[in-house]
Amino acid sequence: MTAAPFGFGGGCRRFEAAVFQQFLAALQGPCRLAAGTRLVVACSGGADSMALLQLLVLAAPALDLHLVVAHLDHGLRPESGEDARFVVSQADLLGLQCFVERENIAAAAAGGNLEAVARRVRRSFLCRVAERTDCSRIALGHHRDDQAETVLFRILRGCGTTGLAAMAPCDPPFLRPLLGFSRNQLRAFLHDRQLTWREDRSNRDLARTRNRLRHQVLPLLSEIQSDAPEKLAELASRAGRDEDYWRQMVDDWADCHVHSETDGAWLPLASLAQQHPALRHRIWLQLLRRYGGRDDYGEVHLVACERLLEAARPQLAVDLPGLWVARRYDRVLLRRQPPEIPGEWQIEVAAPGVYPLPDGRFLRLAFAERGRALGENEVEFSADQIRFPLWLRNRRPGDRFYPCGAPGQRKLKDYFIAARLSHEQRAGQALLVGDRILWVVGLRRCHGLVAGEGAKVLRCSLVRGAEGTKLLEKTTFSC
Repeated sequence: MTAAPFGFGGGCRRFEAAVFQQFLAALQGPCRLAAGTRLVVACSGGADSMALLQLLVLAAPALDLHLVVAHLDHGLRPESGEDARFVVSQADLLGLQCFVERENIAAAAAGGNLEAVARRVRRSFLCRVAERTDCSRIALGHHRDDQAETVLFRILRGCGTTGLAAMAPCDPPFLRPLLGFSRNQLRAFLHDRQLTWREDRSNRDLARTRNRLRHQVLPLLSEIQSDAPEKLAELASRAGRDEDYWRQMVDDWADCHVHSETDGAWLPLASLAQQHPALRHRIWLQLLRRYGGRDDYGEVHLVACERLLEAARPQLAVDLPGLWVARRYDRVLLRRQPPEIPGEWQIEVAAPGVYPLPDGRFLRLAFAERGRALGENEVEFSADQIRFPLWLRNRRPGDRFYPCGAPGQRKLKDYFIAARLSHEQRAGQALLVGDRILWVVGLRRCHGLVAGEGAKVLRCSLVRGAEGTKLLEKTTFSC
């Protein structure tokens, strides 16, 4: 199509006025756009995004909107540079700031899913522009026909009812105010205003599933049911309404049961397992998206998570894209990265003093007289029966331990299992060792080596954080 002026003169005709009023209602209704919002407009240069840009410019005075244009050149077509220059020129005509970046999407995909990678890179770019320009919302140009295609595509992939909701009009920071408009409506609007756009010839490539749905399947469905795209979009809208309810249920449950940490979260396994599968699957999906930082988790990932709950083994883990999910006895753990399993370590304890442990805690050893009550993380041994040097270390193959009060020795591994220590805790657990394992630090002392009343003892205290640092500094200074 040849270029036409981006004029505003002559006033809106009846059709244009109806389109504009419908658009304004979408912004203030389903999109929940507040007056005074700063907004990034994603603009490819195609008809849909140009209609979006034009309508937002018309709506800006009424809603006091501040608009910024953003265009990502995917580098997939020889003419993509011309698309970028076109968007810049149209933004200039409208007096809007425009941000353009070029990415080599083909290289980034490296044999993977090109469309998924392009979408992820594009969203990352739009979010960076929003942050740079202090914009709280990003407007996307998806319309009703896109919604119908998305519903069909997800049905073919075997989605659940969550997938049927397809694209939401408001999914902060993203807004889709054109979901109520057909492709033909938007092009008619541009024609009436004598506006131009760029055509992407890859949209006619029938090797792509979405293009086959657009050019072959939807037209065939429309022969059977003339308003098939509208009905599919209505299905998405009704499913979206139901998902809003489920989302509130999930949020309420998560507020009570999910415990966030710096590197992820944990939650009680029993509380999750007892939920109805419909709610539990949605809980899983929200957890994966929130802590995995991705929105492309699907049924195969949910099934893998469900197996953690069903397994007879008390410890099991699954590596998902961007997320490690594990069952550890009565807890479910979610981490961006699997925990590092420490190798063998050993610290010589040549004399009483303060010794730092690899996990950031400290062990203080001091001679004293038996008498005062011991704290929660303290043990003591008969000084006469202790010979230095002692050693602080983690487990070794073949370690055996005689716990205080137990009928006899057992494998350290069996003690760890009985104490319900996770694989990661077992690997890092500090042991105080002499001629035997004296103390599984912080958990259990060994049998025997008890001093008589008033006798000299070696008192061992587990100290945390800043208190231990101060003790270590004092020890170093006194030496």
